[in-house]
Amino acid sequence: MRATLNELAADLATGRTTASQLVETSLARIADDAGEGARAFVKVHAEKARVAAGAADALRRAGLAPSRFAGIPIAVKDLFDLAGEPTSAGSVVLADAAPAPADAVAIARLKAAGFIIVGRNNMTEFAFSGLGINPHYGTPANPHDRAARRIPGGSSSGAAVCVTDGMAAAAIGSDTGGSCRIPAALCGIVGYKPTAGAVPLGGTLPLSFTLDSIGPLAASVDCCASLHAIMSGSPTGESEAARSVRGLRIAVPQSVVFDGIEPHVAATFEAALKQLADAGAHVDEIPLTEFEMAGRINAKGGFAAPEALSWHRTLLEQQPERYDQRVRARIQRAREQSAADYIDMLHMRRAYIEAVNRVISPYDALAMPTVPMIAPTIASLENDTDLFVKTNLTLLRNPSLINLMDGCSISLPIQRDGEAPVGLMLSAAGGRDAALFANARAVEAALRR
Repeated sequence: MRATLNELAADLATGRTTASQLVETSLARIADDAGEGARAFVKVHAEKARVAAGAADALRRAGLAPSRFAGIPIAVKDLFDLAGEPTSAGSVVLADAAPAPADAVAIARLKAAGFIIVGRNNMTEFAFSGLGINPHYGTPANPHDRAARRIPGGSSSGAAVCVTDGMAAAAIGSDTGGSCRIPAALCGIVGYKPTAGAVPLGGTLPLSFTLDSIGPLAASVDCCASLHAIMSGSPTGESEAARSVRGLRIAVPQSVVFDGIEPHVAATFEAALKQLADAGAHVDEIPLTEFEMAGRINAKGGFAAPEALSWHRTLLEQQPERYDQRVRARIQRAREQSAADYIDMLHMRRAYIEAVNRVISPYDALAMPTVPMIAPTIASLENDTDLFVKTNLTLLRNPSLINLMDGCSISLPIQRDGEAPVGLMLSAAGGRDAALFANARAVEAALRR
């Protein structure tokens, strides 16, 4: 089901397929023993999805479909409320929590448009890691080189795997420091992080109320743009005019983002930049030493640790042994911060946003590798705590630079067929989501030639 949402919508409109057929295909792929459905999902809504599909088909036959996407199956990360179910956020700590009284706002908007939720995706416990490893529900293996059982990336791990393997047409994740873009890059699909606040967070279990955002993982830029428009409440189809890559002004930061880059990622990224330049884009290398400020801001755990501790404090006191020990350790780093440290971070972040936006203002987009490595194996990280910590920080580094500046950002797959996935991350200042989608469409089209 790696067709785009527009392709599936066209098939539904012409009768080449039905919602019931799409849902049955989705459920069959989730259940396939040769795949990772059992680990990509913590719960499958098979019967609810079948009932919803029958209703969508009936509405379409009557000319009453709520949108052209009605009947398309998608999945949602396990930190979104779904009415009548506990929201466990990839943890056993909340397995017996009270059922949610209503759907999360973003998910309710998607359901109102007719999308069908086939299940809840597995994730890093409480979204606090970029690796995707989950000791409670298992870790879904990356679809690339599955025999080696490589990490999917996180924290939206199951979301990326289910989309890559065609278990759903798209999935909805969250992104606090790269949790949509990292798994998208490592698995070879598109992942989007909007400007924080563009999509309401109501009904979403928080990690960092300063940095959290809600974004889609899907097969194309257009897919992500359509899902974002619905979740953000934008008028359907609202976007900037289509454009060519010719004349596009792309800045490539030289500070921080290439540190420790692996040869395959470097070569693939450089080849993509050359292809864009050959197509007429203006590609400039810029120092952007302002990115070095991020290390100082995050020196004592950043915003996520204290903001997570404020939410988890009681649970950690009551049942610390039920947490993933690595997640627990990251949350408890907040105890190293004082209130003055937190206020200092707020001031430093404000200066960081102003400084970065001033430098990038002449450009249409920043371009950098989403992550500087290909996916390592699950076993290597499960068995080595030091390597786990180092790899996690490496994967989070580039994407989190954009969260910290409250920007918008998208990861596009740029590897050749059969090669390890590599992501090209395009980013812009906060509030420029529509422009970024327009530019990303142009880049995506140029790289497909």
